[in-house]
Order: sequence, then C-alpha cells, then structure tokens
Amino acid sequence: MKLLLVEDDFDLAGALSRSLVARGFEVLCCADGKEALAAARRTAFDVITLDLSLPGLDGLEVLRRLRDGGSTTPVLALTARAAVTDRVAGLEAGADDYLAKPFDLDELVARLRALTRRVGRDGQLRCGALHRDPASGAFYNEALPLELSQREAELLRLLMSRIDRVVSKEELRTQVFANTDEQVQADAVEVVVHRLRKKLVGTNAEIVTLRGVGYLLCDADSMAAQKGDKVDKAEKGGALR
Repeated sequence: MKLLLVEDDFDLAGALSRSLVARGFEVLCCADGKEALAAARRTAFDVITLDLSLPGLDGLEVLRRLRDGGSTTPVLALTARAAVTDRVAGLEAGADDYLAKPFDLDELVARLRALTRRVGRDGQLRCGALHRDPASGAFYNEALPLELSQREAELLRLLMSRIDRVVSKEELRTQVFANTDEQVQADAVEVVVHRLRKKLVGTNAEIVTLRGVGYLLCDADSMAAQKGDKVDKAEKGGALR
C-alpha cells in the first residue's frame, strides 16, 4: 500500500514512517505543502496522510488544489487542530477522514486501511471484491456486473460511501425511498437489505445489522478485526503526538 505522509514535525514523521513501513506500507515523506502537492501529482498513491499545519502551503490549500485538479486519492487529515470548525474545514476542503493529535497508531492504521478499502486510486468505491464505477454508477463483483434494482443500488451506494461506519435505518429509508409517492412500509429497508445480501454473496462484502442503530458494510478483514476486539491491547503502543 503506497502512502504519502505529509508532516513537518521531523521526529513524528520519522516515527510514523518506521511504524507504517513495519506494517506493510510503502511510505514517502514530505515536510511542506508544495513538496507534497508535487509528489501527489507525480505519483499514484493509495492514501495520503496530511498535516493541516504546514509551512509554505498549508494542508487545507493542498487539499483544495488536489481536489480541484481531479485527484480522488483518499486523504486522512492529521493535525493538532481539535476544534469542530477546523475538522469541518478539513472535511469540506476534501479530506475523507480526520484524526486529531495525539492519536493511537493502531487507530491510524485502521483508518488508513478503511480508507483504501473504501476508495481506490481510480476513484471507485470498493469493499472486498465489490466496487462501483463512478462514471456509470454500476456495481461489480470483480469484473462481473451485479444486477441490482434502483433501490438496491441506492442503498448499496449509501453503505459503500461509509464503509465500516453505521448508516441509520431512517437515513436509508429517507434516501432510498425519496422519489416515491407510495406509502413506505415499516420493514421496507429490511426487505431491500435482504434482497441485496443475496446478491453480495461471493463479493467478500457483508451488510451487518446493528439492531436499533442501523446497518454497515464491511469486508472480511473488518469482520475479523471486530471478532478480535476481545484481545487485550494493553501491550500495544501508546499515543503519538
């Protein structure tokens, strides 16, 4: 997994780079915005971690220029700015996720892997073997197209846009059945989910029900991680600042 690490704190960048390389990432480090922007335009990365407080060209401007230039590479904003307004500014500028310093290395790695599962270098939403072509809106299991109804496709799009995150039943109901004058039955979402699950067999993607909360889409790696949550984390590394 090729990662662009943009961080002007030399010690933190070094510690992060060593830790991420040990976990299977191929890391390129940049210490300022202009250098990072040039690297991102020159090389296809799977994911970018971007400090918003950078010398020369700040992270928000780097983000805006990347998105204005058509880049769809997932970006995790990594910064000491903890205010809600700062988080919102980063997300509105084009960040896909946000992690405030200090942070735990395990959480950083989990978020990076979730981002790369969610969006590929080509801008396609992905989960396991399942992916969505952004141009046509069609869904595929590897190279095989999935035959989905309009409502199934819309529900799957909503879940894929937030892989590993819960989408409430009410939001799904509102979005999936937005363009209908018919009375929506109480179990309408469950019916669509039931049909969709059958069509996702063999994709390595699964719709998980969280009773009373909503649904989430995740792949086999996420399912395995959730089952391993009982493992004691006391011996794992502490927070990085």
